[in-house]
Amino acid sequence: MSETIGEKIKNYRTAPFDARFPNTNQTRNCFQNYLDFHRCNKALSARDQDVAPCDWYQRVYKSLCPTSWVGKWDEQIENGSFPGKI
Repeated sequence: MSETIGEKIKNYRTAPFDARFPNTNQTRNCFQNYLDFHRCNKALSARDQDVAPCDWYQRVYKSLCPTSWVGKWDEQIENGSFPGKI
């Protein structure tokens, strides 16, 4: 009955309910998952570990965030002007 993380990611359809963001407006949820994805990648890459667990955050933010926001944030990260703490 219990699924492994890999099975959960494989069967993933859309962002599940997150009790930290109970309201209809999911803007903060989108941004937080974007940050969590990049923080996860940074932390695991620094330890030379597999970054596969970070895929969960990426799938969630890609289902919640408009692509224009993600593109803008990616550009800001490249330019060093991203306002979030990664």
